[in-house]
Amino acid sequence: DAGTIEGIDVDTAQAIAEKLGLELQIDDMDFDAALLSVQQGKADIAMAGITVTDERMAVMSFSDSYATGIQSVIVPEGSDIASVDDLAGKKIGTQRGTTGYLYCSDDFGEDADNGLTAVQALNNGQVDAVVIDNEPAKAYVESNPGLKILDTSYAEEDYAIGMAKDNTALLEAVNAALEELKADGTLQAIVDKYIKAE
Repeated sequence: DAGTIEGIDVDTAQAIAEKLGLELQIDDMDFDAALLSVQQGKADIAMAGITVTDERMAVMSFSDSYATGIQSVIVPEGSDIASVDDLAGKKIGTQRGTTGYLYCSDDFGEDADNGLTAVQALNNGQVDAVVIDNEPAKAYVESNPGLKILDTSYAEEDYAIGMAKDNTALLEAVNAALEELKADGTLQAIVDKYIKAE
């Protein structure tokens, strides 16, 4: 509400910056743009719940994992989609550039600029389901009556920090900071602040 950006990624980035004695400057951008920004040297790191994939590793470097993410499926109440197996042949809304999009685009993807647009498409009946990270999924379902999250997840993945390929010094510094933040409990405290233990 105060107009500041917060969340696991931002808080973790801030903690890393403090460990390294650096000032954190946040640029809020679309997911796709965030990945490109580090590849083009416009940003030092990209953190947006990014999963390490072979395709991404070909164009950028990644830190050790700092959190685990779950891809969830949102469907309307009363949908005939009861599990991931029922998605075959359905139209699925995803956020462009995300792993949900990568998983689904070959089979049945309809991509949106962001999660909200994908959920609006679901509400309007333009898609049959939305595949997106579990935390935003819960927030969308909470604010959109008539939608629900399937009990079975689409995929589970590790989140890491993206950097320019071959910037070994930065990679080693970030990994060292992450290791300290894991060891002293800071990282777990950040995760616990945003994700309630189920």
